[in-house]
Amino acid sequence: MSILETGLVALRDRQRLAQISAIAIRHSFSDILARLGVGGKAGSDGGPDAPERLRRLLEELGPTFTKLGQILSTRADLLGPEWTGALEKLQSQVQPLPWETVRAEMAAALGQPPEDVFATITPEPLAAGSIAQVHRAQLSGGEDVVVKVRRPGLRPKIEADMRVLSHLTGLAEAQWPDIARFRPREIVRNLASAMAEELDLAAEGRNNDLIAANMAELPAIKLPRIFHDYSSETLLVQEFIDGIAPNDHAALQKAGLDGRVLAARGTDAFLRMALVDGVFHADPHPGNLRALPGNVVAFIDFGMVGRLGARRREELLALLAGIVDQNGGRIAMLLLDWSGQTQADLSAIEADCDLFVTRHGVPPLRLGLAVAEFTALARQHDLALPPDLALLFKALITADGVMRGLDPDFDAITVAAPIVRREMQRMLGPQALAAQGKTLAIDLTGLLRDLPGLLRLLNLRLRQGTLSAEIELKGLERLSGDIRQAAVRIAVAIITAAFAIGLAPGLVQSGPTVFGLPLGSWTGVALVAAGLVWTVWPRK
Repeated sequence: MSILETGLVALRDRQRLAQISAIAIRHSFSDILARLGVGGKAGSDGGPDAPERLRRLLEELGPTFTKLGQILSTRADLLGPEWTGALEKLQSQVQPLPWETVRAEMAAALGQPPEDVFATITPEPLAAGSIAQVHRAQLSGGEDVVVKVRRPGLRPKIEADMRVLSHLTGLAEAQWPDIARFRPREIVRNLASAMAEELDLAAEGRNNDLIAANMAELPAIKLPRIFHDYSSETLLVQEFIDGIAPNDHAALQKAGLDGRVLAARGTDAFLRMALVDGVFHADPHPGNLRALPGNVVAFIDFGMVGRLGARRREELLALLAGIVDQNGGRIAMLLLDWSGQTQADLSAIEADCDLFVTRHGVPPLRLGLAVAEFTALARQHDLALPPDLALLFKALITADGVMRGLDPDFDAITVAAPIVRREMQRMLGPQALAAQGKTLAIDLTGLLRDLPGLLRLLNLRLRQGTLSAEIELKGLERLSGDIRQAAVRIAVAIITAAFAIGLAPGLVQSGPTVFGLPLGSWTGVALVAAGLVWTVWPRK
């Protein structure tokens, strides 16, 4: 069946769809193609070897599908361990580019012969991936560097793959409506974003610089220097960090490095990236970490990063607090909020969350195990997690495995507790209170400004008799009184918010503290809370 017949609008993608179909049939996934209406024959694509067949299929389909598999390997909330385990082993099946091709790409990116920039370049690659190839080099100034060169001709191929995937996702949702709750379109959008960032090597350099700036106050954490004068979308030149991989225990011992110190520092840095800064290394496996003299931990290769907004970071702090406090109900509500499910069995989820915190709420906290069980709990109740959390949880499991290899008795809570405490204090501090009050004041002022127009519209609709049938008109005589009361309550809310902005800084300049916060902060919180409670309390 042609690409046009399946609803794929671009004729130029016909050949790529045919390639995908042929490779899928060769790996015994014909039934899925038949159900989607893009070829193949009905039958069964299952069997115990299906996860491995899928891995081999994605590898053969190239970088876009390999990255899709890597993203799916983070989704333990959606897939069983046999699937995620197989996808974790995905490898890019590519041959190294010939040196002549690499040199030509370097020259095009630099605008001059590579020999004018580099004193030496090693023609044999350090690594060859589906997106880029890496070579050792030395700048003319004497700095040892690694040079990452993007493979030529990738962008049009990946863009074609994304068009095909986007339309196949629509066909899959039409064929299997139940998969919509797992948000496959969101997974494809996430893939498109990840591929766009991986194709832009300059973006990797910016990610490196951003996280390096965030880590600047931690002298025991190092990131490579980026040489931006020589870097571009297709070429990245960065400092070569000559350290020891954290899983090379013999070399660590010979160098006199302390695994316990390395584990604590690495975990502290990673948790700061995620919970404080909101930008984290999303692939912290041993190949992307180095141990340096003085027990310094180096993070390298920022081609894959995750990002968390302020609200998500606050939710994660609440999750950690729920584990420590053994508050299963709080964790159950977070899980439901993240999944967006409204038909889930809350009592069953709360019961499982109670068991979860009973197991993990006492030291030592094995963070990787706790995260793995949490995602398994979500999958058990058909609750899909947002992609940013799935990526973070996968990275946490990977990082915790590395740190536990350095220190088998490592207790993550000893590192996490100070970070959580500081962030909770910041969230309840005067600056945060003033900022939240300002936001509330702006929102409520806008609502109050719109209120007269809304009332005029309501009055007009009442006089014309054109109100929607869903509105019950019984008790209309009380409407004007209710509106007056609502206006008063909105005004009080605005005054309350203004109070938070104006008074909070003055209250917290000095004085005693309670639970680490100045007494003035608690006074401000109490007064603002009282005003808000009065605002929202139902009236008869």
